[in-house]
Amino acid sequence: MLRFLCIVCSLILASVSVVNAEQPKILGESGDWTAWAYNEGGNQICYMSSTPKKDEGKYSKRGDIYVIITHRPAEKSFDEVSFIAGYTFKSGTPMTIKIGNKIFKNTFTEGDKAWMVSNAEDKNLIAAMKRGDRMIVDGTSSRGTATKDTYSLKGFTSAYNTISAKCRK
Repeated sequence: MLRFLCIVCSLILASVSVVNAEQPKILGESGDWTAWAYNEGGNQICYMSSTPKKDEGKYSKRGDIYVIITHRPAEKSFDEVSFIAGYTFKSGTPMTIKIGNKIFKNTFTEGDKAWMVSNAEDKNLIAAMKRGDRMIVDGTSSRGTATKDTYSLKGFTSAYNTISAKCRK
């Protein structure tokens, strides 16, 4: 868990200028999710993150894997869901997300990251995450390797409520 926290902090800080950087602070841990907040140039940013409980695929090496939900009130951006795959996605290949019997295919990938195609799709995915127990994410690497990551949704709603209270719309 500590390694994951350090990785997330490093990625966040790498995207923030050194002058305006503030270390992310943990707002709380809920089940398998951690809620965070930091200040960037005077603007509050809140996010929550988790790593998969199980990652599968016929690969010999894979980087860090996680999902993040972000609120940026100053930009009026809320509920942005992003995935880090731990590999470069095969060009033009979306990933698939399954929660219960609901399947989400409206994704796009770039490099090692993936997002939903619209804010409406983000909201639909978050609604399913609040109701679900687990989320399965299928992707394909640039080498053609199929992967399957299984995330626990235990604590999702509590962590979501924490970041929503800190970064209000």
